[in-house]
Amino acid sequence: MHLNVQHDSEQDCLTLQFSNRFDFSVHRSFHEACLGEHKPSRSYVIDLGEVESMDSSALGMLLLLREHAGGDRAEIRIVNASTALRGTLRVAGFDKLFTLH
Repeated sequence: MHLNVQHDSEQDCLTLQFSNRFDFSVHRSFHEACLGEHKPSRSYVIDLGEVESMDSSALGMLLLLREHAGGDRAEIRIVNASTALRGTLRVAGFDKLFTLH
């Protein structure tokens, strides 16, 4: 599992791009990239374009990010998700918590 992290300092936007699987195997990398001692960025982009599957721990990580980023005030966009992943996110109610593109 690979996690690519890019920060646009001008826009203060952190982009997280996952490959293949978004699951517990990226927990440490995810935490180091955007949680913990880090000051929240103004916005986040979660790129699922290469993700074939995700599990409940991925959903938990997204909720932790949302809380860290300010809850209802958080600007988090989930982009490039496959039809199947979009369905999973909708069933879990994440379309009401995050912006899905």
